Amino acid sequence: MQSDLRSTASELGAQAIPPTSAALEAVPSTQQVDGEAAESFIAEKRIGERIKYLRLKKSMGLVELGRHTGLSASFLSQLETGRVVPTLRNLARIAMVFSKDLNYFFEPEPQTLFRVHRGKDRVRLPQSNTEDPAYFFESLGYLVPDRQLDPYFAEFLPKKEGRDARAHQHTGSEFLYLLSGAMDLRHGDTVHRVEAGDAVYFDATTIHSYQCVSDEPAEALIVTLQQGASQPSFAGRTPATVAGRTRSQGNGNGTAKAGSREAVLSVPRANGLHGIGGGEKKAGTVQRPQ
Repeated sequence: MQSDLRSTASELGAQAIPPTSAALEAVPSTQQVDGEAAESFIAEKRIGERIKYLRLKKSMGLVELGRHTGLSASFLSQLETGRVVPTLRNLARIAMVFSKDLNYFFEPEPQTLFRVHRGKDRVRLPQSNTEDPAYFFESLGYLVPDRQLDPYFAEFLPKKEGRDARAHQHTGSEFLYLLSGAMDLRHGDTVHRVEAGDAVYFDATTIHSYQCVSDEPAEALIVTLQQGASQPSFAGRTPATVAGRTRSQGNGNGTAKAGSREAVLSVPRANGLHGIGGGEKKAGTVQRPQ
């Protein structure tokens, strides 16, 4: 049987049509890859930097990563700094620790988030649901999708007879830095006088309101936060912290010192300014105050 197969193969070989010149040209010639080009290709992928990014994101040390992968801390250090190149086997070990596919280390890096909001492009909006607004505001982050915080520039008009500050509340926390003028910020049952240069951080789930008390408009930078650490209850206290000093009027209990329990608030998350509703934030959308 084997001799018959060899004979048949010889006959087929003898009858084979010789390759044409076009077929020969289609066969790629073997070329030696330049070593420097290969090193440059690997360097462009920045594999070491990507590994370090994943490790630090998990707050993981080199020794801990070594325990998970079976690789030494010194080798991992050289790997992150680009002094050694990992084998696919070692790279797979690292990828599995961070639940990543091997493609993660070779795909083009995603562009980092960066947005510029030009002053000429912002829209000035009035306080909603009133014919005589007490303030105007401009969103400073409307071009950012899925933003974690909402920054605003706000202008509070001087106090006017018949126009009272409208109290409101919303989930999360709020930060205010007064750029100019002066205002009374009511937080719960306490009124705090805030002047230019003062900064305030407070729990926005407590009812609060703003009232300009200067002859000229009070301008402020306001940031509402979506995320934050939760904080235990302070036995019904609802303080607002004014950086540098906290002056209380009305039913206040005096001055709270920065760093004391009365002056420190850590808040879960916020969804907007002046009762702005929560939900997914899309680029180009501005959430209006209520």
